[in-house]
Amino acid sequence: MSHSQSDTLKFAAASGDASGALPLHVIDKDGFETWLDRQADSVRTWVSASGFNAGLGKTLLVPDASGTPVMAVAGFGNANTQARGRFPLAAIASALPAGSYALATDLPWGDLETECLGWLLSQYVFDTYKKKSSHGSRLICPSGVDATRVEAIATGEALTRDLINTPASDMGPHNLQAATETLASQFDATLSVITGEALLDQNFPMIHAVGRAAAPNRAPRLLDMTWGDSGPTLTLVGKGVCFDTGGLNLKPGASMGLMKKDMGGAATVLGLAHMIMALNLPLRLRVLIPAVENSVSADALRPGDVLTSRAGLTVEINNTDAEGRLVLADALGLGSETNPDLMISMATLTGAARVAVGPDLSPYYTDDTAVVTALETAAADISDPVWRMPFWTPYEKMIEPAIADLDNAPAGGFAGSITAALFLRRFAEGQRYTHFDIYGWNPSPTPARPKGGVGMGARAILEALPKMLGL
Repeated sequence: MSHSQSDTLKFAAASGDASGALPLHVIDKDGFETWLDRQADSVRTWVSASGFNAGLGKTLLVPDASGTPVMAVAGFGNANTQARGRFPLAAIASALPAGSYALATDLPWGDLETECLGWLLSQYVFDTYKKKSSHGSRLICPSGVDATRVEAIATGEALTRDLINTPASDMGPHNLQAATETLASQFDATLSVITGEALLDQNFPMIHAVGRAAAPNRAPRLLDMTWGDSGPTLTLVGKGVCFDTGGLNLKPGASMGLMKKDMGGAATVLGLAHMIMALNLPLRLRVLIPAVENSVSADALRPGDVLTSRAGLTVEINNTDAEGRLVLADALGLGSETNPDLMISMATLTGAARVAVGPDLSPYYTDDTAVVTALETAAADISDPVWRMPFWTPYEKMIEPAIADLDNAPAGGFAGSITAALFLRRFAEGQRYTHFDIYGWNPSPTPARPKGGVGMGARAILEALPKMLGL
């Protein structure tokens, strides 16, 4: 997992020194003819002969009389093509030959800092298990762009991607702990870990119950990282199910294939934590990750069992494949005990959320209108789309079974993401609380977002934090 610390996700020259870099002219279709009319005859002739039309992601090197490239021209498309995707500058970066480039024109539209982030993210490759690939196009940091901020966000996103992409053979609960230890060490954060039977001793019964069937070296654990000594308090809770077989309610093979990504919530909050700490935001951060493997053995959690949570609520287990909400519940119970100014959970929790909004959008739940306003504005500004879903209180009766306080898997199949969110809200009772039900996976490659693990919602949260917490 090398890319989160790789120079490939940094600007070629953060100082803005463009010496040796090829000038890059980014042109949209509407402005193409005007730009072309302003060029020298030799440039007009070459560009016209090439058939270049400023289509999105189309690139062209323009040579001098000796054949040496003197500029690059790239297409930014038009409003229609822009509306169908994200990170158009990343599409250009991926199409350019290897080398360093400096923007010679303003972008036709869009947020320059976000587009520069897309350029850096386009260089991400997960090659831990294959021959290392060489990385190509490097960008000189444009004037006015905060290189430190963009690089911190790119590095945090790369960390999230690396963690999700790593197979469960190398990303069990102990490996997730090791990754958290590395992050804590990098920023002088404090990490405490409660493992195995100690979870029972310290009253985390549902984390223990979900993870107890795993091999001894993959024992369940709770990771608790803290950082910062002043400012408002932010608690991030991430689902760390490192592999989900479904337990005794075993998943079919087709549904189990991507379950290495079931720790995507944990990976996302760790990536977000990296961004927060690298940017030294004036807040007190706590990250809680229940790290487990939902396995099958003689000691596995059974359908019909009733568990008593840390918060004292009892839970009837009607499906062992609805385990993420169980481990999150104990972590949320702990987080609630200190009454943070804001608590956010992130989890690859339900297939129902994917049916509702697909893989690109990050659905979230909150009753806090200030959070909604901040998140929606931030998400639109930086191309990290979110979609508000309802904490629909009338559905509370669906999560209340006959013999316990709560049901972990209501029958009927309706409103699965909503009922899961309502379940979690019971354990964050009285807190300023927001829940994200994310996918954590990009099923097909797009600019700056290769197929595989991906962070969702973290950048929107980061951008919204000043308004949500009054920083």
